[in-house]
Amino acid sequence: MPNELEGVRVTFLTANEGVEEAELTDPWAALAAAGATNELVAPEPGVVQAFRHVDRAGRYPVDRLVADVDPENVDALVLPGGVVNADRIRLDPAAVRLVRRAFERGVPVGVICHGPWILTDAGVVSERVITSWPSLKTDLGNAGAEWVDEEVHVDGELVSSRKPADLPAFCRELVRVFAVGRAGARPPAG
Repeated sequence: MPNELEGVRVTFLTANEGVEEAELTDPWAALAAAGATNELVAPEPGVVQAFRHVDRAGRYPVDRLVADVDPENVDALVLPGGVVNADRIRLDPAAVRLVRRAFERGVPVGVICHGPWILTDAGVVSERVITSWPSLKTDLGNAGAEWVDEEVHVDGELVSSRKPADLPAFCRELVRVFAVGRAGARPPAG
């Protein structure tokens, strides 16, 4: 349905440099097509410099600073990957607080590739089942999560995927879970 997410505000949280471009743009397009209102949030004003693996790609305007985001007004959260992005954003205290509060509120969250690093710093993955880029398996396990090697995994309101090749499945599940989250119910795991 083209308007199943109408009225849902989706916050895309990234560092100002290093986000994997497709992991930002593909979910953005899928959620917008379903009627969501997306905003790009980063620690600094200006732009987010995206990458395609190690090569510079597009530049995307920052809509708002993470320090200015009221976590109580976030309907859904997307955490794209990219090694540099994920490593930098987890060092931002406002970003970590935003993620922690989203989980405390039961906000639907999508995370892909290296994106789950911030979840370890926010202390929100204990007793969760999650997938990611394989190099995060130990970090996630040390934080109390069960890591699985799956194209996409849904654990309640948390949607996770491994890599850009998984984006079609990730985007499909984001729309589904965010729509269920809008209705105030937790989606079934699966």
